[in-house]
Amino acid sequence: MSVATTKPGAPALSVGGVPLDRLAERVGSTPFFAYDRARLTERIGELRAALPDDVHLDYAVKANPMPAVVQHLSGLVDGFDVASAAEMRTALDTPTPPARVSFAGPGKTPAELAQAVAAGVTIELESETEAARITAIGDRLGVRPRVAVRVNPDFQIKGSGMRLGGGPQQFGVDAERVPALVGELADADVELLGFHIFAGSQNLNAEILCEAQRKTVALALELAERSSAPISYLNIGGGFGIPYTDRDAPLDLMRVGRNLEQVMADVARPRLPGARVVVELGRYIVGECGLYVTRVVDRKESRGKTFLVVDGGLHHQLAASGNFGQVIRRNYPVAIATAAPQSDLETVSVVGCLCTPLDLLADDVVLPRAGVGDLVVIRQAGAYGLTASPTAFLSHPPAVEVLL
Repeated sequence: MSVATTKPGAPALSVGGVPLDRLAERVGSTPFFAYDRARLTERIGELRAALPDDVHLDYAVKANPMPAVVQHLSGLVDGFDVASAAEMRTALDTPTPPARVSFAGPGKTPAELAQAVAAGVTIELESETEAARITAIGDRLGVRPRVAVRVNPDFQIKGSGMRLGGGPQQFGVDAERVPALVGELADADVELLGFHIFAGSQNLNAEILCEAQRKTVALALELAERSSAPISYLNIGGGFGIPYTDRDAPLDLMRVGRNLEQVMADVARPRLPGARVVVELGRYIVGECGLYVTRVVDRKESRGKTFLVVDGGLHHQLAASGNFGQVIRRNYPVAIATAAPQSDLETVSVVGCLCTPLDLLADDVVLPRAGVGDLVVIRQAGAYGLTASPTAFLSHPPAVEVLL
């Protein structure tokens, strides 16, 4: 059972200084996502203060590709990582130079690769097939492609919400096969910049992340020694997690930053003096900067249990329903934005409008008493919300997104 963060007598929830009940009128309908511009800026400031000055900070657009969010972040981060041609177009619509945009992900189509070569972005190769395609596309277009090799490391990182390295993976080239591919690229008309090594995501354990950084840089150095081209780019991923439940302790960001400073001073700077070292983050930048706001359309009792039925659901916010990678379902932080100051607390379950029992946004949570018309808020909704959800499921309307 989880307890809501909004209690009777607490100040009204707001985003960008606008109370949510007023914001709902401004948006014109529910459900909607609201992202806080000032909080985004503040989060980048926290990262800049913790990370070494010579480590570049890139935003992984897949976490939240809303164009207004990407535009705002373009003035705060050093570059973007994209995972589709559509995300690439969004990034290139900002003032960020194409050379500071990287394109990762398995299964890039020849058409997408051609767009990336023509645009001049850095293509992170996921396979030998992609390498051959890139070479042919560059020859056809008369453009020398900018490439890096995405490496599937030979180690795993425990405690990650999603493991992206170690063992068989659809992501990247197995570390033991990278030297042969680098040798082939040396004979091709491409600009080989370096490596992208990312072992896992959503990790709240600072020491595990520190270990990942050390192992990642050590692997990069080993591969660099076997490359005939100088290494000018090293993306060490990120994996910084955010707390989603009462059981989660926030990441010790300063601990991670101090470790990375030591790794840079002892290893990376002396042995890769010309390399641009990149930390790539998505969820950690935007996750805590967003809310999902939905309205109660029915309140019903069923055999002793109270349900708040809302006009939103998993088709907008799949992650909160527990169907986006959770092994054991736990509630996201939830609140009632429009509860009366002296509302009594009660135990309820918040369910969506879809015709499936999977559409459960919060189960047995303690909230101020709410009725039809009240606004229910799901926190930690800034990352992997709308675009990570089955928006076409049952053909309900899409949610609006706003940045304040």
